[in-house]
Amino acid sequence: MFEIEAERPEHGPAIEALLDLSFGPGRYAKTAQRLREGNRPVPELCYVAFSGEGAERHMVGSLSFWPVTIGGVPGLMLGPLAVEPKLRGKGCGIKLMEKGLADAKKLGYRLVILVGDAPYYARVGFGPVPPGRLTMPGPVDPARLLYRELDIGAFARAKGPITKPQEVAQAAS
Repeated sequence: MFEIEAERPEHGPAIEALLDLSFGPGRYAKTAQRLREGNRPVPELCYVAFSGEGAERHMVGSLSFWPVTIGGVPGLMLGPLAVEPKLRGKGCGIKLMEKGLADAKKLGYRLVILVGDAPYYARVGFGPVPPGRLTMPGPVDPARLLYRELDIGAFARAKGPITKPQEVAQAAS
């Protein structure tokens, strides 16, 4: 039902339209956006999903992963994950995440965080960060700060702020 592909430059306008449709203009004010500003997603971990065939084929989903330091541990931030509203609940977002998380593990990443709805993201193995363990660069509902280990034990040393990778943070200074 969904065909997942690597994101390409020509997908940019359709991805932006899908993000606007999914999140509206308020997406730029979210705390997670602070970790994206001046940062670049991992190109090998950016995906789009299509539905339909021929002239009916259109983008219905997108997902990217961003390099971050999670309480002193190198890792990834998942998101934004966008799915065309009329197709939510049909498995597109789950398939995008399953592919992305498997590919991230193959690339050697060990830990992923996100800000989102715990029951939904639990379906791909995310759980809540223990209260006070990690902090974001702005306000975030602690119940929505989630993590997933791609290697058992990767979260054990993570404690403190979630930041952009060191070289990105220094370049922005």
